[in-house]
Amino acid sequence: MRANLLELYQARELLYMWTRREVLARYKQSMLGAGWAILQPLAMMLVYVVVFTTIVKVDTGGIPYPIFAYTALVPWTFFSSAISTGVPSLVTNMGLVTKIYFPREVLPMANIGARLVDFLWASLLLVAMLILYHAPLTLNLLWLPLLLLIQIVLTVGVVLFAAALNVSYRDVGQLIPLIVQIWLYASPVIYSVESVPVQYQTLYYLNPMAGLIGGYRSVLLLGQPPDATGLVLATIVSLIACVIGYVYFKKVESTFADII
Repeated sequence: MRANLLELYQARELLYMWTRREVLARYKQSMLGAGWAILQPLAMMLVYVVVFTTIVKVDTGGIPYPIFAYTALVPWTFFSSAISTGVPSLVTNMGLVTKIYFPREVLPMANIGARLVDFLWASLLLVAMLILYHAPLTLNLLWLPLLLLIQIVLTVGVVLFAAALNVSYRDVGQLIPLIVQIWLYASPVIYSVESVPVQYQTLYYLNPMAGLIGGYRSVLLLGQPPDATGLVLATIVSLIACVIGYVYFKKVESTFADII
């Protein structure tokens, strides 16, 4: 593990360059450019506002639904898009995988890095909405880097494991959209954590995205620290997922060229 991490560190420039390539390729010859990073969560927010304020009422605890939804959609979009683009990255770049040696985890991790850039762009509109809706400005905003770090750790673990599995079993790539969709409804994006019955909340927090999204809302919209149970469980599950994903990826890495 130590040798693998050292090798990845030595390939940091390659990781940066490949991430940059992914970002530029996404926006090349695009009229909106980085605007696409904002448009996706914004469009979803508008749909949710129409559905869940006029057709099906969702209890937000008094928080206006647009900012309630968008605060969750920004981190969720980062997570889901990183999975959607990172999982097939090895198969998509089979020419590199079969001909040149480098730490193969660079490819899926570069996709995560590119989606992180999208996350930062989408956060600009979030900042504007927080100002518009007079969200409280407190020292609890200092929790944000930790929440984002935990989410990145979780994303790396999920993407590395699924990307390695997708090399051997291409059905994984077909299942990803379904899994992401189910995961969306199992996370408090549309609704609040408080909507879940109290007796089930600890079990619910085993989904790390529940604690993370709830944490983002607490910090940004309520000016409060994240729920302790949700944060602790999200941290533990994310670390376990990252270790398992990375170990499995490195274990089967030597077979990629032969299988692809």
